[in-house]
Amino acid sequence: MSRPLTPPHALDALTFDNRFTRALPADPRSDNSRRQVHQACYSRVRPVQVREPRLVAVSREAAALLDLTENDCRCERFLQVFAGNSLLAGMDPHALCYGGHQFGNWARQLGDGRAINLGEVVNRRGEHWTLQLKGAGPTPYSRNADGLAVLRSSLREFLCSEAMFHLGVPTTRALSLILTGESVLRDMFYDGNPALEPGAVICRLAPSFLRFGNYELLAARGETALLRQLVDFTLRTFFPHLGDPGPAAYGRWFAEICRTTAELMVHWLRVGFVHGVMNTDNMSILGLTIDYGPYGWLEDYDPTWTPNTTDAMGRRYCYGRQPQIAHWNLAQLATALSPLIGETEPLEEALRDYAHHFEQGWQTMMARKLGLRAFEPHSDRPLVEELLRLLPEVETDMTLFFRRLAMVPSGCAEDRVQPLRDAFYRPEQLTEPYRQRLHGWIERYRQRLQRDNLPDAERCRRMNAVNPKYVLRNYLAQLAIDKIMEGEYSLVEEMLEVLRHPYDEQPGREWFAEKRPEWARHRPGCSMLSCSS
Repeated sequence: MSRPLTPPHALDALTFDNRFTRALPADPRSDNSRRQVHQACYSRVRPVQVREPRLVAVSREAAALLDLTENDCRCERFLQVFAGNSLLAGMDPHALCYGGHQFGNWARQLGDGRAINLGEVVNRRGEHWTLQLKGAGPTPYSRNADGLAVLRSSLREFLCSEAMFHLGVPTTRALSLILTGESVLRDMFYDGNPALEPGAVICRLAPSFLRFGNYELLAARGETALLRQLVDFTLRTFFPHLGDPGPAAYGRWFAEICRTTAELMVHWLRVGFVHGVMNTDNMSILGLTIDYGPYGWLEDYDPTWTPNTTDAMGRRYCYGRQPQIAHWNLAQLATALSPLIGETEPLEEALRDYAHHFEQGWQTMMARKLGLRAFEPHSDRPLVEELLRLLPEVETDMTLFFRRLAMVPSGCAEDRVQPLRDAFYRPEQLTEPYRQRLHGWIERYRQRLQRDNLPDAERCRRMNAVNPKYVLRNYLAQLAIDKIMEGEYSLVEEMLEVLRHPYDEQPGREWFAEKRPEWARHRPGCSMLSCSS
């Protein structure tokens, strides 16, 4: 008597079209030893086996990109594949070879030291999505590290990837978060006190994980023919609208990267996001937010704040400098591409245009945050500049301030400061001179609103569509980490649900929008973080 056939799993229906590994040269060596890799764009390597994987969370929106349902992801087969224990037919696991400038200095070869690309899935809409496991073990690019990741950093990346998507910020995506059942040794603050932490693996999705550093390394090594091959592949695959590869198309491509990077910086400033480690190897050529390491959300408005302990002295990657650092990073990419173009003028023009695109985007963004019909430079620039001088003088929650500003009436009111009170961390800082300055700014703002003649309800609706009520505050992520350490996963699910609707009021969930509590002011994980994971 024949056995009944096991119904095929949805994972078996995934179609892989591994364009990158098919078109570009691989590292000829197959051993997984740390080394310098030349004349290759990647090294083939398999994830390590883990002992006892457990699914913590899955994003149904990211799953849908692969034509999977949430139920498809909550099964043993999915768990084993996305923990790295087994491969699907068609997968071609590999780690990318790239370099980068770190904190302004050329760091030579870096590469995917703890990320392994499983392959490229083509969904029913013809979209390509690269599946990447982060924390799945060592690669030839791991240097002295183990290639693993821990729960705290993996959860933060999982939640933030999806939070940024729902905020409307270009980003890589996160499919799943899995505990490995292994312990990983980490020195969280590089202070000589390492401790064992729960290991985890996150699956990230992106059309491509190519970054500035992929091109920089080939240029720095003088591997010009391979650089051209990689650039031509990039144009044909991701930028076909720019025409056939050649010097003119290369210039148009760089100009597009400048534009999308400028747009990304405007988004980061709009929602108060600080990347924390804007090295050139963490800059996507597709204009995506990539590599969520020691990031943070600007809670009290301080343009000099950085979430990265490594950056605490120089503050190179602080909130307010991100647009300038992006420009610097683009200049390094321009240097890498210059041998292919043969002249510098197209690159220099694109870098000048970056400043124009950013400025125009910033003006439009600030007008929307303030509920204005359009940005009028002669009147609105002084208005915005005065506000941005006022906000850091007292500890002011950026997210709450702009959300509450929508409630300030455009007409006469006895105390126009009243709707903003919840945004201030220390009411005692609201001295009489400060109150008078703030009141004066609100009066100028009110007069500006009257020129637009928008009804208050319509202005409030417009402002609430760009000023989120819910962001992934640092202390919220830490609370979720604490709960998982206790074996409780429900807070992660609830938080993911809240972050799906960041601009909505969500009655009953208001506590997720509250400003940072006092206990979180200096607690590790709630204020600053290191690059350690």
